[in-house]
Amino acid sequence: MSIPLPGTGPVFGIWAHPDDEVYLSGGLMAAARAAGRRVVCVTATRGEHGTDDPERWPPERLAAIRDAELTASLAALGVTEHHQLGLPDGNCVRQPFDAVVARLAGIVAEVRPEVVLTFGPDGFTGHPDHRMVSAWAEAARNRAAPNARLLFARVTAEFADTWRHLYDRLGMFASDDLPWRAAPDRVAVRLRLDDAAADRKLVALRAQASQTAQLTALLGEETMRAWACSVETFVDAVPAQALDFADGC
Repeated sequence: MSIPLPGTGPVFGIWAHPDDEVYLSGGLMAAARAAGRRVVCVTATRGEHGTDDPERWPPERLAAIRDAELTASLAALGVTEHHQLGLPDGNCVRQPFDAVVARLAGIVAEVRPEVVLTFGPDGFTGHPDHRMVSAWAEAARNRAAPNARLLFARVTAEFADTWRHLYDRLGMFASDDLPWRAAPDRVAVRLRLDDAAADRKLVALRAQASQTAQLTALLGEETMRAWACSVETFVDAVPAQALDFADGC
């Protein structure tokens, strides 16, 4: 069963690296845009260290490639508003917290989002950049849009168990207690992608080929589509009883 994204106002995503936004919210962003909602995406870093072959892909070259890939990927989802903070990949924890939050809060204040999407405190995979971005996002939302609904990307127990073999194969998570699982009564938004939506998300993922081409070749396109493009789930960062939104996309 799908649980719709609440409201009709702007949707604002804050992520760490190019491709985080598509993996965790690509279907939701596309659905929001199709419903006529404003969608704004912020990326903290250019992902310049996202390679196992830094000699072939030195940081500035890879950063430029990933900038272009992200633009194409977002365009495939209908998203045209993007902010790149340009912070150092892999080094978010060393950035001045208040300065980054102030910068983010300025963007949030301009957008006035109804919904903010980001990682949970676990960073989804445990990546330190992800964890830091979660903290920045929550602080910026609290400062500039305290009435916005803050949603954390999460998986359900069913999804985690179904794909545990893949997670183990890829070594995706930083510790054995990850991924954190959403209890059924905590699921705030669940988007089950139909064939057209799954195909669109797969196109967006393939646009970020420096990060996804090797993985798609390893898993096969059908598995990649079933795993990465079937469902997206979010939980409320805070209880939603005080938030009053009509159902949206």
